[in-house]
This record gives sequence, C-alpha cells and structure tokens, in this order.
Amino acid sequence: MDFNITGPQLGKATDCLPILHSLPEWFGIPAAVAQYASEIDGLPTFLAVGSDQVIGFATLKQHNTYSAEVYVMGILPTMHHQGIGRELLLAAQDWLKAQAVEYLQVKTLGPSDSDLNYARTRAFYEAMGFRPLEEFKQIWDEHNPCLVMFKRL
Repeated sequence: MDFNITGPQLGKATDCLPILHSLPEWFGIPAAVAQYASEIDGLPTFLAVGSDQVIGFATLKQHNTYSAEVYVMGILPTMHHQGIGRELLLAAQDWLKAQAVEYLQVKTLGPSDSDLNYARTRAFYEAMGFRPLEEFKQIWDEHNPCLVMFKRL
C-alpha cells in the first residue's frame, strides 16, 4: 500500500483515537486511552496517510533539550507489517535530530509479562535500534511492568 508521512502536527487526537480503539490488545485500558487522547492534541504527531485515511501515527513528547519519547504510536491492525511504523519512526527521528535532540526513549510492557503482542512490540523497537534500559514496576503498576528502551539519535 502507498502511504505518505506528514508532520509533525498538533491537534490530531481525533485522527489517532480510532486507531487506538482498533488496538485493544495494546490499548485496552480505557483510562490510559483517555489520557493519550487528552495529550495528543498538544504534542507533535506524525501521521501515516494512505487512500485519504489515517492508517498510523506516532506522537512524541520532548522531556528536555536532549531527550524525547515516543509517547504513543499505533498502526491500524490491517496495516501491520507494511513498513508504516518504521517510516513513522524514521520521520520522527529526523525531525528530532534537526531539533538537536540526542536520545529517544519508548516505554512498553516489559518482558516479565508474557504477552505475545508486546513481545512483538519490543522486537520492533529493537529492530529500530532501541535497547532495553530497565524494567520498572513502579511506573504503571505491578501488573504492568514498564520496560524503558532508548536509542541515541
């Protein structure tokens, strides 16, 4: 499928929310989805657009001069494994480098939880050059261990 990456843009929560709802395996906690939706509008967001439809997005949060985070990212399930996530991250990384950001992090469910969907997520980020830093049980809660991954831009 042909698609284009646009961004970064603000005010894109209405484009991203349907994608989050299409991914209950990753975004099944309603309070977390509501939190993402409330913050996306104020954060730089890259969109993947194919056939006049948003098929994926990546929203960033800059923590300081040197570091930023992939705050939330999602691709429509029917569009997985087509290079969309890779292209979104590459566009985001290029933009962050132009802002002189040196490090990019992402938080995901840690490997002490056996969820296979998140094992695929971790494998994707590792293939994109991210490395695991540490798993924390205090960031989310003891039932959702948070793995912090990072890469140098």
